[in-house]
This record gives sequence, C-alpha cells and structure tokens, in this order.
Amino acid sequence: MGWIPCSGNSGTKKKIVKMEVQHSLTRQIKPTPGKLKRNSSTNSKDTSKNGNAEHIAAQTFAFRELANATRNFRADCLLGEGGFGRVYKGRLESINQVVAIKQLDRNGLQGNREFLVEVLMLSLLHHHNLVNLIGYCADGDQRLLVYEYMPYGSLEDHLHDISPGKKRLDWNTRMKIAAGAAKGLEYLHDQANPPVIYRDLKCSNILLGEGYHPKLSDFGLAKLGPVGENTHVSTRVMGTYGYCAPEYAMTGQLTLKSDVYSFGVVLLEIITGRKAIDNSKSTAEQNLVAWARPLFKDRRKFSQMADPMLQGQYPSRGLYQALAVAAMCVQEQANMRPVIADVVTALSYLASQRYDHNIQSNSRLAPGTPPRTRRRQ
Repeated sequence: MGWIPCSGNSGTKKKIVKMEVQHSLTRQIKPTPGKLKRNSSTNSKDTSKNGNAEHIAAQTFAFRELANATRNFRADCLLGEGGFGRVYKGRLESINQVVAIKQLDRNGLQGNREFLVEVLMLSLLHHHNLVNLIGYCADGDQRLLVYEYMPYGSLEDHLHDISPGKKRLDWNTRMKIAAGAAKGLEYLHDQANPPVIYRDLKCSNILLGEGYHPKLSDFGLAKLGPVGENTHVSTRVMGTYGYCAPEYAMTGQLTLKSDVYSFGVVLLEIITGRKAIDNSKSTAEQNLVAWARPLFKDRRKFSQMADPMLQGQYPSRGLYQALAVAAMCVQEQANMRPVIADVVTALSYLASQRYDHNIQSNSRLAPGTPPRTRRRQ
C-alpha cells in the first residue's frame, strides 16, 4: 500500500494518515453497489461532524503514547504473537483504559494492506461478538492497532496446551463460545452491506472477555464478499492451513461458505479438544477433519470424539447434535454446507440447554425404578 510519509506536527500526521485510510476505503468499496455500514456506536474524536460514512470512527494515537502505555513494549507486557506482530497489554492514561496494542512486525508476513483493512473493517462494523477497535497509530513507519483488552485471552489458550492449574472449559461454556462466534460471523455475512468474508476464522482469533464472552478478532485478511449476480470473489489463497475450505485452497475462489467450513473446523476443535493440524499425532490423526469424517458415519463412535478433558460430563444428545452441525459445515462440496444463520439457530438452542453434571450423574447412578407388578394371590 502506497502510504504517504508522515512528517510535520502530530496533527498533520493524523490528517495525512486519515486521508490515506479514507482514500483506501473509497477505492475498496466503490466498485460495489452497496456500502459498508459505519460503526455508529463508536464515539471518537475523529468521527466526522457531518456523519460521512467515509470517515473513520477510531482514534489516532502517537507512537510515544503507546510506548509509554506498554512501558516501551516490555517483555512482561507481551500477550502473544501472530502473523501481524506482537500484542502487548497496556494502560492508556488519556482514556483511562487497559488495552491490547498490536504492533506490526515490519519484517512479518502481513503489512500495510492488512493494517488498513483491519482499521477499515473494525471502524465500519460493530457487533458485540466482534472485538472493538479503539484506535490506531501510523507515525512514520510505525503501525499499531489498539483494541479493547480481552482478559481471558484466546479460545486456543483454553483448548490446547493448557497450562497446569488453568480451568478446563465445561460443555456449557463451549457451546456458549461456539454460538457467540457463529453470531459474529452471521453479522459479517448477513448484516454487513456488502457482506464480509472473514477468511481467517480460527481458535486463536476468537478472543474471550468476562464470562467467556467470545469476540472475533484480526480482520487483516477480510474481504468484501460477492454482490449482485457474482457467486464468489477471486483472490490469492490466504489463511491458516487446516482451516481453509478445500475449494478455496484449490481455486482461490472465496465465498461465504468458505467461512462456514472454517467455522466447522473450529467447532470440531471445541468439541474434541484436538487441534486443526497436529503433527505430534499419527499420520491418520494429524488433520482434524480427515480424522473426523469416518467417525461422522457411525453414531456409536460419537462419544470417542468428545474431548477427554470433559471427563464424560456432557449431554449425549447435545454432543450428537453439535457433531452433526460440525459435519455439515465441513462438507467438501460448498453448496452442501449450511448458511451461517442456520448454524446460529442450532448452536443457540444447544447453548440454551444447560447441562448440570450433578443431576445427570445422579440419574445415571440411580436409573428409574421399573413399574411394580401386582403379586398374584
């Protein structure tokens, strides 16, 4: 992306960067008949007074302020690291808020284009299952994003390589997270105009807030979906191995159903506790979907697919239904997969069916007494 070099005072820098972001937005949306709806609920000093949808509803921060917030990006403030760069926890005195600050790795795989897309998407889209972008920094060659802080980390942190002493996710929490993540995807597919294809749905991109409330994050690879009579968007294959839909990986043709496939992989991870790709397992079990497909055909084997960490504390009927949803989402043929709205309906129902392992355990230990028959005289 051809960024305009930032020079002069801070106010001039902010205006130049904001112009570049707005021009990028115009270029990206102009060919489509629809227009992305602006994030109307975000209050910001950079929001246009006339409400023009091309203005970015996110604050701009100076690099020095973000450096101070993270104590010069000290190692003990590091939350994690991904394709974009490192994420730090910090406190911004100007807004009196704890935040997560993502710093672009200038030698990393993702660059200015992904940075721009992230700012645009999260400034224009708003939903309680999407992470909230507070602002960004583009001082000189520095590129940083400022998000709300999600205290429980990512879903991946709670499913894989769990540290000793960390609480395991119970069945009810898993279904709540699955339903919430699906609702975030439904918003992108069905309420954004034009629709947005997330393209990078995976456990590490589902962040958890208080009460394990899930929010989708990292929109650097998101694309505006097909509109009108178009059935797909052609683009270079991006994403994470193990989550990419087969037709997208082979042809580069991206559709909303590509996201549904990725969601199916995530749902399988939630149910089984296994990773999408796990090279530490035998060859037949390294790819989660390839391992699961034969088991989907035999309901008697469904219990073998439940995460051992659940210790049998899950509803059998709920397990079968959740696996049925996952199986439909990871169908090889895209047109055989459900739309995300149907997935939301199914998972919202499962999340509403609270499982109490104490009641279930008692019912298993004390089965119903068979009806008595009168003794013959």
